[in-house]
Amino acid sequence: MKRLSAILFLLFLCCQAFGQKLVPFLPEPEKSNGMAVIVCPGGSYYWLSRKTEGADVAEKLREEGYAAFVLNYRHAGTRYFLFRHLAFPQNHYPDALEDLGAAIKEVRSRASEYSVDPDRVGALGFSAGGHLALDAGKELESGSRPSFIAAVYPVVTMTDEEIVHDRSRRALLGMKYGDSSLRKKLSMELDIPADMPPVFLATCQDDSVVDYRNSVVLDQALSEAGVLHVFKLFETGGHGFGLSSQTADWLPFFLDFVGKCVY
Repeated sequence: MKRLSAILFLLFLCCQAFGQKLVPFLPEPEKSNGMAVIVCPGGSYYWLSRKTEGADVAEKLREEGYAAFVLNYRHAGTRYFLFRHLAFPQNHYPDALEDLGAAIKEVRSRASEYSVDPDRVGALGFSAGGHLALDAGKELESGSRPSFIAAVYPVVTMTDEEIVHDRSRRALLGMKYGDSSLRKKLSMELDIPADMPPVFLATCQDDSVVDYRNSVVLDQALSEAGVLHVFKLFETGGHGFGLSSQTADWLPFFLDFVGKCVY
């Protein structure tokens, strides 16, 4: 019985890898503003905060007139957290990025069905999901690149040892954890392209999970690169709250930002 239970548990962990999908939250036609947002939950690239940073956020965006889609992207999974290189399958970079790129293309290809403008399809990510959304702006080609990006308490650097979120780095890189060139490539504050989409950035100074200076160095880099962006730094709020923080209510600032920069 113990052996059977162990086998079933391992099968459950493996099945997590094949669950990626795009879950739509579509507004009533009379409320639609023609914009779409793909929501990327956080979870250190190990797991996904599907409710707090996924469904709850998408539902609120739907109420505001956005066509929202929660992306259950591929990630290292609990199996990798437990078994590391013995885990199967191995889901690391660029799996999540490919999933986001495919999701953006899918929404654009079905724009008329979703009643959205294909030129106004953005990505909103939290923590590791924020890193993913930012990476889409840096790496993906025009057809699969988001029109705008929002990153809330995001993981940013993979090279700055003083502030790096190592758990996310380990899950993202997997067996290429020690690859210095890949670490540099996936540091969002480095080599920002001139055509980077507009970026909304928000974090809290008391974040005890992802050092708030991740966002500070990104803000500085975006300014130096001349990228249109807004950086909202809250004094308190912590990490992982999605929309639930009373002291770090980022959503009104995000809505104002999108309304002004996306035409």
